[in-house]
Amino acid sequence: MTAKSDFTPEEWETVLEGPTAAGLMIAASQRGGTFRESYSIAKAYTDARRDHGASQLLDDIVGSKPKVERPHVHSVDELKQQSLQQLRQGLALVEQKGTPEEADQYKQFVVGLATRVAEAHREGFLGFSGDRVSDAERQAVSDVADALGVAAPSI
Repeated sequence: MTAKSDFTPEEWETVLEGPTAAGLMIAASQRGGTFRESYSIAKAYTDARRDHGASQLLDDIVGSKPKVERPHVHSVDELKQQSLQQLRQGLALVEQKGTPEEADQYKQFVVGLATRVAEAHREGFLGFSGDRVSDAERQAVSDVADALGVAAPSI
């Protein structure tokens, strides 16, 4: 069973940055709803804490406060590239030090978080007559899933 103690402090920071980087990438892909989308990141961690015991590694990840720091980027595309890179680096460390099951749980957690953020804010004028998820958010979730090597959810 892999735990926080199996990583150096720098490696652990990288693992922790992956999920929130994915959430920020989704939130930035479409204007509006930032509060709801930020709340959905925190809610994903809270819900994952309820499943305590399924994985020590995931317990340690969600036991930490989500690291939501606005990166210093000049464009949404730059944020996307930086976020996907952070996500890949975090996954690589989990795959290197963890079991295949733990890597799958990490992937599921991140894709679930990304999906939750995408669904947090109804699109359209003042939230009326809008789709639950915009095309830009749907594409961003797909990009996150691709970076993790998993199928994108149907949203």
